[in-house]
Amino acid sequence: MPDSSSTSGAANIPVLNLALLGYAKMGTVLAQLAPQRGFQVRLAMDIDANVGAAGITAEKFQGIDVCLDFTAPEAALENIRRVAEVGCNLVVGTTGWHQHLDEVRKIVADRGIGMVYAANFSIGVNLFYRLARVAAETMARFPMYAPYITEAHHQQKKDAPSGTALELKRQIQPYLAERDIPVASVRAGFIPGTHELGFDAEADTIILRHTARSRQGFAEGALFAARWVVGKKGLYSFAEVLEMT
Repeated sequence: MPDSSSTSGAANIPVLNLALLGYAKMGTVLAQLAPQRGFQVRLAMDIDANVGAAGITAEKFQGIDVCLDFTAPEAALENIRRVAEVGCNLVVGTTGWHQHLDEVRKIVADRGIGMVYAANFSIGVNLFYRLARVAAETMARFPMYAPYITEAHHQQKKDAPSGTALELKRQIQPYLAERDIPVASVRAGFIPGTHELGFDAEADTIILRHTARSRQGFAEGALFAARWVVGKKGLYSFAEVLEMT
């Protein structure tokens, strides 16, 4: 009989040792779900315990199979750099840093690690992107409909527009040529996340919407990516991971 410390009894899969960077709401959900998905949280650090990425050391990361980063935009780049230096593969769900993607690609290649990133790790959101591309391609033939994006999140979310909204705009813009796609943001209360792609005309409005009921969908996707990236090398978007599995 396999040792319960090295396998997940429910699915008979190897238990992976996990490091969590960021222990706010999302980190808490990840820590709660991880044991059910075959992970053992061996290290968890909030931002205060990892100022300037100083908490990321080879000693602390010894035996860690994969690291998840859900911190803050200003911390993400240095966290990625330091995790890569200790040779650990990682999954980054922090948004607001994608302007540094070329630099991160070089870091990942130079250190020979694997990394998965996304503006949103919800599988539903990634399906939403696919539907949005189809909608944009269809609506491109009808210029009387003006495209727009709206998004709403909890009051503690720091970046606005959300990374998901910006990624949505990036994905549909090629289908809509040079048409302007305004993006509006709301930060209030405890909203987990709502994104809408709308097409408005004088006669009517068409809306495609994704609404998150909780953070569990994001956590499920991030842990799926974490297991997938173990043993891999290179930089991957979560959309690429879903297409390869």
